[in-house]
Amino acid sequence: MSQPSSAPAGPRVPEAVHRRRWAVLGVLMLSLLIVVLDNSILNVAVKTIAAPAPTGLGATQSQLEWAINSYTLVFAGLLFTSGLLGDRLGRKKVLLFGITVFGIGSALAALSGSPGELIAFRAVMGLGAAFVMPATLAVLMNVFERDEQPKAIGIWAGSVGLAIAIGPITGGILLEHFWWGSIFLINVPVVLLALALMMWLVPDSRDPRPGRVDVPGVLLSVVGLVLLVYGIIRGGELADATDPTVLAPVLGGLAVLTLFVLHERRSDHPAIDMTYFKRPAFSAAVAAIALVFFALMGVTFFSAFYLQSVRGYSALQSGLLILPLAVAQMTFAPRARLVVERFGAKAVCTGGMVLVAVGLTAFAFFDASTPLWVLEVVFFLQGAGMAHIMPPVTVAIMQALPREKAGSGSAINNTFRQVGGALGVAVLGSVLSSVYRGGIEGHLEGVPAALRGTAGESIEATLAVAEKLGPAGRDLVAPAYDAFLGAMHVTALASAAIAVAGAVVVALFLPGRTPAGHAEPGPGAGPAAAPGAGPGAVPEPDGTDRAGDARRASVPAPAAEAGESARQ
Repeated sequence: MSQPSSAPAGPRVPEAVHRRRWAVLGVLMLSLLIVVLDNSILNVAVKTIAAPAPTGLGATQSQLEWAINSYTLVFAGLLFTSGLLGDRLGRKKVLLFGITVFGIGSALAALSGSPGELIAFRAVMGLGAAFVMPATLAVLMNVFERDEQPKAIGIWAGSVGLAIAIGPITGGILLEHFWWGSIFLINVPVVLLALALMMWLVPDSRDPRPGRVDVPGVLLSVVGLVLLVYGIIRGGELADATDPTVLAPVLGGLAVLTLFVLHERRSDHPAIDMTYFKRPAFSAAVAAIALVFFALMGVTFFSAFYLQSVRGYSALQSGLLILPLAVAQMTFAPRARLVVERFGAKAVCTGGMVLVAVGLTAFAFFDASTPLWVLEVVFFLQGAGMAHIMPPVTVAIMQALPREKAGSGSAINNTFRQVGGALGVAVLGSVLSSVYRGGIEGHLEGVPAALRGTAGESIEATLAVAEKLGPAGRDLVAPAYDAFLGAMHVTALASAAIAVAGAVVVALFLPGRTPAGHAEPGPGAGPAAAPGAGPGAVPEPDGTDRAGDARRASVPAPAAEAGESARQ
């Protein structure tokens, strides 16, 4: 076994990388922030964009949905591929490419002259974001040593909570003072700052032995994910999972992804080693991240309508009301590792899932006069639950793979999260729409036939028709509120059931508390740490004990492959 003194030296300048690791994390969080923040800002602006020119673009409901969905479709479809490219070409290069494309797409979206242009430029933004999201986590894994990774991932996850908080608030402030395009243009100076800091601070790293490119595997993953996500989105639009335009792409996507899995199992140079999914802890962590985002994205979808349409709050006020969720996530996520060290990942993640389920169940008892403090407590509980799920499961996924495959691990993590979230919006959105339509249909008999179909689509559509009818439409308002609240209660319980399913998965399959002095080995590591390793030290794939100064000396830096050749 190699001794600590054999750690590569020379051009890697490992100590310098170690000293600036927290600054690098700050840059990664800035990059992640604008990608996550962008979608929450757009949700605030949809009404403004729907207004006729010059206030907005006069976008229809379908065009607004595709302004959101074009981003999601490209983003989800390319996440896995971008992670593979990062491992092969270098994560810094991929990160720089992604953030540059995202900035260009943002500038073009801000200057869009029609809904069609906005949809196209949002797709460009999704392309950039697909290369940013996996790269941030992959760089993190290659800058921090194993014992500090849980803390760094907790802070990384907390930045998502920050984006959730400031997105609607920033969007509301911008729309009060500037035109609708400002919500996209605000990304440009942040992108320029992030680019400058990346070039200065972020070291590059890559898989030193990437092997041949699995071209069929990459193509199958892209086609399968795009078809699946398109079908999910289409199902959410139609609120009908049996429609041929929904079933065809969903079934086609599942078939292609099945071929992808079969191909990867038989390939001698697979894009992703499927044997990782045979590990219960890895598969449980992947399932947990998908299930929690399935449940939470669904509740995020209907809580916006509840706060704005039923309670009458503005977009800015609604953003301020969900601050407790973000505060809880930012507070607890960086500290989740401490709770995991004491109680184990199984207990912590199960508790987090139960907390999320309790928060979702509470929505089943909300009405138009529920006190605000109750809403704030529920949002705080949801944020606290999320903060104790995301970091541990992300650590479980990322530490299951060798460090040189960090891009692939990050891509798996983000792909399942994105697909789970899209499914949550589509499936739970369909439940909300179907139950709402059933509740409001009996009150639409006096509505002109030409407007009746539209009036039953959603609470926003019903209220819009009521306003168009003038005094004759006043009788629709109260039934619309009642029908929506009934639909929200059913959807909340469905969301809670998904969260409970996630709790069962992690309780059964995630590892429990690691006994003191028995650190779990990393991928490819030997059976135990080298003699003299410090607490929590874990041998790396090359067998080196990276405790103390030797640990710092091993941090991958701008030329990871140089270190590989040094070991050889």
